[in-house]
Amino acid sequence: MPIIVNLDVMMAKRKISLNELSEKVDITLSNLSILKTGKAKAVRFTTLEAICKALDCQPGDILEFVED
Repeated sequence: MPIIVNLDVMMAKRKISLNELSEKVDITLSNLSILKTGKAKAVRFTTLEAICKALDCQPGDILEFVED
């Protein structure tokens, strides 16, 4: 898949756990885990916005396009 999810990298930089981010973003732990592992097929802009606010980052810090 050419879209790489770098959520784990941003979480490590901000020193925030999956549980803590889940609470701040108000998304279930399992859904956040699916996104973090890159298994998600889609992400809502509202979810992406909430994650960016919680991690104080830009969408491009989390999502990366890599051509096959």
